[in-house]
Order: sequence, then C-alpha cells, then structure tokens
Amino acid sequence: MGSMGEFELLARVRERLPPAENERLRVGTGDDAAITVPGGATATSVDAIVEGVHFDRERASLRQIGAKALATALSDMAAMGAEPGEAYTVLGVPPDLGEDECLQLLDGLVEVAAASGIALAGGDLTRSPALSLAVTVVGHAPDADRLVTRAGARPGDALVLTGELGGAAAGLLLLAHSDDGHSTEPRAEPLLARQLEPQPRLAAGRALAAAGARAMIDISDGLGGDAGHLAAAGGVGLRIEAESVPIQEGAPEVARLFGRDPLELAIGGGEDYELLAALPAADLDLEALAAAARVAVTRIGEVVDGSGVEIRRLGGQALFVGGFDQLD
Repeated sequence: MGSMGEFELLARVRERLPPAENERLRVGTGDDAAITVPGGATATSVDAIVEGVHFDRERASLRQIGAKALATALSDMAAMGAEPGEAYTVLGVPPDLGEDECLQLLDGLVEVAAASGIALAGGDLTRSPALSLAVTVVGHAPDADRLVTRAGARPGDALVLTGELGGAAAGLLLLAHSDDGHSTEPRAEPLLARQLEPQPRLAAGRALAAAGARAMIDISDGLGGDAGHLAAAGGVGLRIEAESVPIQEGAPEVARLFGRDPLELAIGGGEDYELLAALPAADLDLEALAAAARVAVTRIGEVVDGSGVEIRRLGGQALFVGGFDQLD
C-alpha cells in the first residue's frame, strides 16, 4: 500500500465517512467494535466478491466495484423485507493497490450507503493476493414476524417478480466481448450499468413484506436457480410462465447477437438482483404494489402442490434453465 500503513489509511477512511444517521448505532468505526442498540429483530447477511471471480478491474472502476460489493449484500436485506441498519466491510488489499485506490473503493461504498440509508459502522483491512471485499449487512424489523424468509410459500399463492431480468447477463456478455466494439454502443449503457452498478430493491422488499409476502428471495443467481431455492425451502412446487417474465430492453438483441436464446438468458442469467415473492393471490393489486415498491411488479406464475420448478413457454414446451453456481 505504498508508504502509507494500515493506521494511516484507516484514519483517511474515517475522515471520508459521513456522520452515521442511525439511531441504533451508538459507537461506529474507530473503536474496537461497533455498538448498536437495535431493539426488535435483526437480520444479518454476509457476502463477498473476489477479483477474477466476481469482477475484473480492467472492466469496472474501483468505485463501481466498491458500490457493487455493498449493493449485492444489501439485496439479501431487501429479500427479507428488512429496514437497512449497519454494514461492516473487510477489504483485502493486493500489492498493486495504493491508498488512493482504496479510497476510490470506499467512495463506491459510501455512495450506496447514502442512497440506501445504511450506516458504514466498521470493518477491517488486510493484505491479500487479490482484491476482495467481504461485506456484512444488518437489517432490522420491529419483530421477527415482520421479516420474510424463503420458506413460507403455500399452494395457490401468486408468484410476483420486481423489475426486469436479463440486463445484467446481457451486460456481462458485452463486457466479455468488449474488444469488438459492441459495449460502446448507446444501447449498451443500461445493460452495462445493470451488470456493474446493481441497485438493491430495499423499498420493494419492504413493500412486498407489508403486502403479506409469505416467501421471498433475491434473483442473484438467476430466476431458474433461485426459484428452486424458494420451492425447496417451502416444500412446494412453482409453476412459471416463461413469456410472462419481463425482460430488460436491449437484452434480447444482445442475446441473439451472441447466439443465445433471449428467454434462457433472462431466466438463467444472474446478477439482476430483483425479488421473487409468493403472496396470497386473493385481492392482489399489482398496481398498488408497484407504487409502494417504486418499481414494476409482474405476476409470473403460481405456487402449486409438489416440488421443484416448472418453467413453460406458451406452447407448453418446458424451458430447462439452471442458475449460476459460485463454485463452478
């Protein structure tokens, strides 16, 4: 880290952090541990991103990498319907990363924290052979029953999806083929942003929880894979109508450009960080739900007796897609 040591860098980090506007946080970064007085129930999740696995410094800025690390962790809080609370970050610093570059990563974290209302309450620095960020996020609710797990879906429930899918996978395709010039086209910008700068659906998660969501999960590893987790946790089956799945504008054209089926790309691709939820079908008001969620909400199927996930096209043909496996 150049001529600057750990303590000097931590001091610069603390100077850069905004004051925490969080009534639960009594002591934040700068002490041996953070002190919180949460009350009610808390939800805690840990997420990590590693260079060469989740990102490439040649294709993403350090600000974008820092922002994505926190945004993807917060997506788990969104899936619980939790109020954002505190975040803790462990930064693994490779030999070629200096103090100014570390602060660029911090700028991305601060940007997402400010937009999401979460306090950056602490963390750690360590040397590492590759750049990595491990983020722990804590969310809150008045009581445990307000938090939504994956396990409560019941036969007859409606399956709803926030936003659109396929944008992040299309953006990744463009980045992988950046040398051919497609990533510089105007239509590519929203797709690249979806891949490089995801937005956690925190407001949507709270709106779905308030509307009575029985089960919820974020689409980080692809709808095809994550729907299976929801089904397994609830001991139910899911039936999804493939053509009902909303696809981000521009993604079908990119899919076809690289010889991919648009529906398979949207349903099998990951990193869209939308929310899939099961809600009671009676009196389901998608328009009111979308207004509260601040994003489109689409009904894409239903919960049924049985197990597993059935995804079918209009003609009845089964669509076999899985999800992204972090260990593959």
